[in-house]
Amino acid sequence: MTGASDGIGREFARCLAGAGLDLVLVARRRPLLDGIAAELSAAHGIRTVALGLDLARAEAIDALAAATVGLDVGLLVAAAGFGTSGPMIDALPCAELEMIDVNCRAVAAQVLHFGPRLAARRRGGVVLMSSLLAFQGVARAANYAATKAYIQSLAEGLRLELAPLGVDVVACAPGPIHSGFGARAAMRLSLAQSPKAVAGATLAVLGRRATVRPGWLSKALEFSLAGLPRSGRVRIMAAVMAGMTRHRNGKTFSKDPEPA
Repeated sequence: MTGASDGIGREFARCLAGAGLDLVLVARRRPLLDGIAAELSAAHGIRTVALGLDLARAEAIDALAAATVGLDVGLLVAAAGFGTSGPMIDALPCAELEMIDVNCRAVAAQVLHFGPRLAARRRGGVVLMSSLLAFQGVARAANYAATKAYIQSLAEGLRLELAPLGVDVVACAPGPIHSGFGARAAMRLSLAQSPKAVAGATLAVLGRRATVRPGWLSKALEFSLAGLPRSGRVRIMAAVMAGMTRHRNGKTFSKDPEPA
């Protein structure tokens, strides 16, 4: 479980711990992660392993692989990720490239490592975090939307590849969420849902759907945009994003806090 120190990742951890599953928890913020691991172990009597890893670093997956040797990993939840907002040409290049590393490269690396292990078990699951923004280009979140389009496409293809091997795959495509993500992306999220609702809804449909859009807002936007050409969806989502980031018009990017 990556991104386990905050937001949706933390809620996935709580849901799975409540079901009695042992957990390997991964995040950059080790002190916070240790606290969550101890809390879940005490509350549910499960075994937890906390790994303080920066998924923007290529060597992090090697460390994760080494730490899980001998463990019977049955579910991969790749919940780590972050976003930015505003015109891409005003962004810090290091932040935008790091976003690609965390949101895309690290997820692909996890699938390449754990996918064969799950297939060898002939059962298991993979949860990948897509987004409401994954289904069209989005001005003022162009790079983030592109990273989530990759995840959405990856999940759809993997689901068909792994289903005959007994492994279920689901893409979770929520809308705005009350978590540290919004703060890092510098967006004002007035109509947002809770991370707990997103995690619960996603686990409930694993093995039953290719994509879940938890929450009424995601479903409402899906319905309202469904009949439009892609160019129309792009323009509407640009207006939505402009509203969420209007408070920072004229501001350039600053270095954001670390991702979960």
